[in-house]
Amino acid sequence: MDPFEVRMQFLALLRRLNALISSQQSIQKVVGYALKYFSGCGEDLWDCIVEECQKGSINNRINIFYLLDSLCEASLLAKSHTGSVGHDTSQNSSFYVDYASRDLAKIVDYVVPEGRQGLPNLMSTKQILESWRSKRVIDPQKVDDVLATLETRTASLEQPTTADARSEPATALPRSEVFKRIEEDRERHKRLRERRWVQPVSHNPHTHLPPQLAAFLPLTDDGDGDAELTLDIEFENDWETTSDWNEDDDEAALEENEFCFPTHGSESEHAMVP
Repeated sequence: MDPFEVRMQFLALLRRLNALISSQQSIQKVVGYALKYFSGCGEDLWDCIVEECQKGSINNRINIFYLLDSLCEASLLAKSHTGSVGHDTSQNSSFYVDYASRDLAKIVDYVVPEGRQGLPNLMSTKQILESWRSKRVIDPQKVDDVLATLETRTASLEQPTTADARSEPATALPRSEVFKRIEEDRERHKRLRERRWVQPVSHNPHTHLPPQLAAFLPLTDDGDGDAELTLDIEFENDWETTSDWNEDDDEAALEENEFCFPTHGSESEHAMVP
């Protein structure tokens, strides 16, 4: 296909996206399409994504942002298996992750516009950004800068001025759109919970071996930068937010041990049977 036809088909796929389970297959179809034509039309397809984020409805914009989450994950997997997608792609390319990192602030501005119009997308956008930061999908400093901007907007909305109230009247969404958004948010949050845990990814792009068990992975430190394993990053994040061990933890551990190995109770019951 010529680049114009590739672009038009991609736009048609983007405009049919929504967050319901029935469309999950279509999301993967968009991701596969974008990776398939990255080598010849990657920049054009990324422009399509930015264009839809700018022109689409507030609900469609958050759907595009969730698509970006899947697209970035697929791009990193494709990078670890260089050669499986596009023969002319540079080994140092992170596919669409590079574009997302470059235009992150602009994309978030489109998905969460200033004022109360962007409030419905605020929480979901922050959840995705925090996930990208913990997984090191994008430079954590860039993510922190965007999150700081969103926090500033939130703080300003908590103290609206009289002029803002006059210039930005409240516009109620149609009832059907409200119910549709509720269903879509439920599905999006479910997927975020399913993908909450960080999975270790091989740092050797030339190997096609299955990932090692966590117990056999090498230890890394904060100073290792990009070479720091995502598993160690997740452990450090949890360690910083974990409280000291106390008697409640002892009781919880004993209770969990009893659930896992209920041998003592069963043996005592058998011993009481004549």
